[in-house]
Amino acid sequence: MDSAVVSGTIVLVLASGATYGWRLGGLALADRLPQTGRARRFLDALPGSLLVSLAAPELPAFGVPGALAGLAVIVSMKLSRSTLLAATVGVASIVGLRALA
Repeated sequence: MDSAVVSGTIVLVLASGATYGWRLGGLALADRLPQTGRARRFLDALPGSLLVSLAAPELPAFGVPGALAGLAVIVSMKLSRSTLLAATVGVASIVGLRALA
């Protein structure tokens, strides 16, 4: 076997192990996180905050389609309170609007 294939396989296995290790660590830690109070509200708001901090700076670069996609995300988040649904609506909106342009 080629040494590049072996090296690539080793890297892939190690990266997969590290990824699942982080996930299992997060699951183990989740039981220790606060279930009430300010810390709980902070943790509940974190996924949406991360989504906004990553996506919002890029929207102006997309012009009108970006503004409309941002509006669609806000409306879907207000109506559903689902970060995953809001992200899906945003991606679908920007892809659809860019295809029309």
